[in-house]
Amino acid sequence: MYSVKIPGLVSAISKKLIWRINTAQKVLFLTFDDGPIPDVTPKVLGILKDYNAKATFFGVGENMMRNSGLVERALTEGHVFGTHTYNHLNGWKTSHFSYLKNYLKAEQVFSSGLFRPPYGRITPRQIKSIHKRSKIVMWDVLSGDFDRNSSPEQCAGNVIENAKPGSIIVFHDSLKAEKNMFYALRKTLEHFSNKGYRFEALTDKWIN
Repeated sequence: MYSVKIPGLVSAISKKLIWRINTAQKVLFLTFDDGPIPDVTPKVLGILKDYNAKATFFGVGENMMRNSGLVERALTEGHVFGTHTYNHLNGWKTSHFSYLKNYLKAEQVFSSGLFRPPYGRITPRQIKSIHKRSKIVMWDVLSGDFDRNSSPEQCAGNVIENAKPGSIIVFHDSLKAEKNMFYALRKTLEHFSNKGYRFEALTDKWIN
């Protein structure tokens, strides 16, 4: 089970976590988890370029290590990278020491000061330690593209029906999600572009 829209109460009690950007401007923040991988990420970059959209990628350390050229391409095209642990660890099922060690291993591959916990699962103790070094970015709209029981249309609807100015939206540049993600991403870009929105990366302009 997962929640497409994060309840306000959850974000209110998690002050050290960034759930959305407080702005009235027509701007959305697209994020992509689990990449980069050669079969999917280049296509994502191409679609984003078509809409002059910038995004934030939370890369798994081992994928960033293997595909450093994709990281460099994304950065050159104006996107931002953060980390997502080295091996996509579940913080609720990993000891504090092992989780921090894995987080730091990813930081050695690429350190931007941004981190997203895989599955959104992170303990208060892990938050306290990582918050000293990185801004921890969550989300307020989940596309659900990873859910093979969801249709591409449902995933697009999850975003279109719930996103608002300042929303941080989650997609996945992974093989598991690619069918749903590509459809939902194009529909999201088309729908909100027509409404006058722009798409920006999570830079210091927005989070400091």
